[in-house]
Order: sequence, then C-alpha cells, then structure tokens
Amino acid sequence: MILVRHGESRLNALNCFTGWLDVGLTKKGLDEAHAVADHCRDWDYDAAFTSHLERAHETLLVILSHQKRVGIFQHESDARYQNVRKASKEYTARMIPIFTSRLLNERYYGQLQGVNKETATRMFGAETVLGWRRGFAPQPPGGESLRDVYNRVIPYFKQQIQRRVKRGQTILVVAHSNTLRAIIKFVEQIDDDHIPFVDLPTGHPLLYSCVGGQLVRTEGEYRHDRPLR
Repeated sequence: MILVRHGESRLNALNCFTGWLDVGLTKKGLDEAHAVADHCRDWDYDAAFTSHLERAHETLLVILSHQKRVGIFQHESDARYQNVRKASKEYTARMIPIFTSRLLNERYYGQLQGVNKETATRMFGAETVLGWRRGFAPQPPGGESLRDVYNRVIPYFKQQIQRRVKRGQTILVVAHSNTLRAIIKFVEQIDDDHIPFVDLPTGHPLLYSCVGGQLVRTEGEYRHDRPLR
C-alpha cells in the first residue's frame, strides 16, 4: 500500500482552511506531484483510491502519467462509465481502476472553511485554533474533529483497501493530510496524544507491506515531532 499526500493547493498557498472546498493545485503543488511520481515510478498498481476532491485527483493523475498508465474512474452507479470490454489487451494492460469516495475527503472544517488561519486565530484565540487544527478530539464549529475523520475513514479503509492489500494487491491511495493521518494512526496504532505531532510529507510516498497478515511501514518517513503552533 502506497500512501501519498496531494501537493500544495491554491488555498494552502493562501494559508486558508480548505477542507471540502474543491480547488486545484498550485505550480508548486504540481511540482510536488511530479516529485512523488518519480518515487512511485517502479510500483505496479492494481487499483487506486482517492477522495472526491480535485487536488487529490490531479496528484494521482500525474503519478499515473509517469508510468503511462490510464486511470479509469469508477462510477459504480452507472456501468457505462466502465465499459472497456472491447478494448484490446494491449491497451487494457495499461488501465487501472480509480475508486473515489467522499469518505476519503479531507476533514470538513465547517465555519472555518475558506478562512485564513491567521484571521481565525484573531477571532477564536491561538490555543483554541491550535486544538482544532492538531488535536484528536476538538471539533471546530460546524466541522469535524480528527476523531470524526477517523470514524468515517477507517471502516471504509478496512473494507475496501486493507482487504485488497492482504490479498496481495498493490494499492495506491492519494488523499489528504487528515485522512492519511487517520489511516496511519490505525495501521501503526498511534495513540491519541501522539497523533497531533505526526506531519506528512508532500513529495515522498509512504510504503506499507503486508508482513504476517499485518501492514508494516517499510519505506518512507514522516515527522513525529511537528511543533504545535
């Protein structure tokens, strides 16, 4: 299983809470996507999973383009989107199914979405905003805590992604800081007090292998000492 955080988005560049606001990547974000694609070049994916948000889609498609793979987005409500039965094996061998789910969306920030983080600090106070941003349980007004994100992501992860990896498939997951932190917390059994310090890279993938029926991180690093600020 390869976990990839999307590149810098246009609202990231403005230091705004983005959440479910659907924006694309900046030039820096595209460069980060190409950088992570270089690291992902040698893996042969059986399927990819991502959110409903454009910044994750752009990053994923850049990664696949470096391998000359064709991502086929799966619209399970209408089989006509998936009808590639008449394509020759020469072409279908390059195709990879992409499953999208809003359950993999970034944390929903409620009333904070689109608000500059410095402005939010002046409005609500630095300590309160810090708790919303990095804590596990604090919930921003009208939005989700990281615990809420964990509770929606992990059942989907166990049913749709983990099962495939344990069957021997290689799965690419391109998502967001908080949804990936939820997966890492579950897989690596990180406790509530330590997950606020986990900071994910944007230019490097995290690789997990199935060892003795368990997922174990075998390549890639994240910071576990992020300063709370």
